[in-house]
Amino acid sequence: MKIAIIGGGIAGLAAAYDLAHDLTHDLTHTGSHSIHIYEASAQVGGLATGFRGRAEWAWPLERFYHHLFTNDDAIIGLTAEIGASHLLEIHRPTTVMHYQGANYPFDTPVRLLQFPHLPLHTKLRMGAVLAFLKYWPNPPWRSYDRLLADPWLERWMGARGYRALWQPMLEGKFGPHFRDVNLAWFWARIYKRTPRLAYYRGGFQGFVDALAAAVRARGVTIETGTPVHQIASNPAGGLLVSTQEQLSVAYDAVLSTVSPGLMSKLTPDLPADYLGQLTSLRSMGAVVLTVALDRPLLTDGTYWVNVPKAEKLPFLALVEHTNMIDPAHYAGDHLLYLGDYLDPSHPYFSMSQDELLAEFLPALSRFNPDFQPSWVTGAWLHKEVYAQPVPVQGYADHIPDIRTPLPGLYFASMSQVYPWDRGTNYAVEMGRRVAGMIEKDLV
Repeated sequence: MKIAIIGGGIAGLAAAYDLAHDLTHDLTHTGSHSIHIYEASAQVGGLATGFRGRAEWAWPLERFYHHLFTNDDAIIGLTAEIGASHLLEIHRPTTVMHYQGANYPFDTPVRLLQFPHLPLHTKLRMGAVLAFLKYWPNPPWRSYDRLLADPWLERWMGARGYRALWQPMLEGKFGPHFRDVNLAWFWARIYKRTPRLAYYRGGFQGFVDALAAAVRARGVTIETGTPVHQIASNPAGGLLVSTQEQLSVAYDAVLSTVSPGLMSKLTPDLPADYLGQLTSLRSMGAVVLTVALDRPLLTDGTYWVNVPKAEKLPFLALVEHTNMIDPAHYAGDHLLYLGDYLDPSHPYFSMSQDELLAEFLPALSRFNPDFQPSWVTGAWLHKEVYAQPVPVQGYADHIPDIRTPLPGLYFASMSQVYPWDRGTNYAVEMGRRVAGMIEKDLV
């Protein structure tokens, strides 16, 4: 059996880890097998890859901010399986909402009640709705798929509380698409969130490197810097994978973990209705500027600041990474993420690092009036056009099947982890789930 995996992100690595073990067990008496991962970029890890801004940094830093919730069982379980649990550390950082120029912690019910800009009955009503979504047993999230989040939340939270806090956050996250987002997505965000967060020693790249080593130890070949140009049916059976550097290679099964848009371009042999499902999926990109300062910006130790659209600031989130992780791991740099989810046509995607610095830096004085541009000692810009699916009303009916209409071809992306939001935990869950499907189909 020969299997190709297109994409060396966490989903692809997790699938390869299971397939290498399961097929070795199940095919002992029927022949050998090989698994080959093709990764277009220079390193594996996908959106969780890290970079070293300076040679002096002991740890790499994620290009796009990452952490785990303590109930992210899929990735925490895999971390234990590969013997890397010692890398996980648990933290209890402070998360706040930026509202009318001030920061308000919202990470406990008591802190929500202490918010001074809404009357008590509005806060109690809002808290009751959030508690219902988070703690109601056997939540009917499938029925939420048919409901739009915007009118449902306004009705049950009350217009005043919803429009003050949650509508600006929803609009900030999804921009012009926020009215199309369904309630199941909002429910999943509330249901999964935990006040304690986990982070890897050595960053998420430390976990990725440990997983890649475990995958290679099981005999899997990982080839980086090798984009795939086409996946096609093989007249002799199976599938053909073509790269720029070599002729087509025949495989019994192929798992593609690329974006829906790229999948539609790689596989023109797919039927029109499946291609239509791929191209109909909506998503947003991410622009993240990481800034190094010579001192903290948020001097009260706050880690994460949610920035509602109504605040008219040039980014959605401000994350002071080194208010959770010791700056000693980054040669004393105090590191900020300034990020936003945007349509790929947004001007930010065509702006340079210096242009975005000029756009973002003046806003930092809103969070610390003493801030001066002279505090900045470095900056690094990262962009990704496929970073956040837009879960519209009835989204469940739009999700393409993992088993594509081409025999032996499987597709697994962040657009299919619904109702959960994109993230490393669901990449692991998806990768392991599709590995089980492939193994069942082949064996």
